[in-house]
Amino acid sequence: MFRASCDSRSMGEHAMDRREATRQYKETPRPMGVFRVHNRANDKSLVGSTNDLPSMLNRQRFQLESSGHPNHALQQDWDEMGPGTFDFEVLDVLEPIDEPGYEPTADLRALETMWREKLAYGDMGY
Repeated sequence: MFRASCDSRSMGEHAMDRREATRQYKETPRPMGVFRVHNRANDKSLVGSTNDLPSMLNRQRFQLESSGHPNHALQQDWDEMGPGTFDFEVLDVLEPIDEPGYEPTADLRALETMWREKLAYGDMGY
């Protein structure tokens, strides 16, 4: 026999709670900064910057797992060496400036350049 749970809140209140949570999520600024996909076997890395770190790291992993990554050398190493060889890392987070109209693109590029220099990215980059 099916038995409904007894909750003092109505279905409408649950929907409102969910809508409120969705609204808050959409209004919360996403962490932005510099990420790295690091191949520990050969010490090569893909370094990039983004205004949404969690989404970008998920995208990188998904593209590699589905054999659709646009960086063919990285995809080939992933296919040959396996996912256990790779780390997905946040190297640095850019704190947003509380100014109307702030555009983080130039700051993200500068931060990415700094990390590429720090990691001696040249020969070790994908």
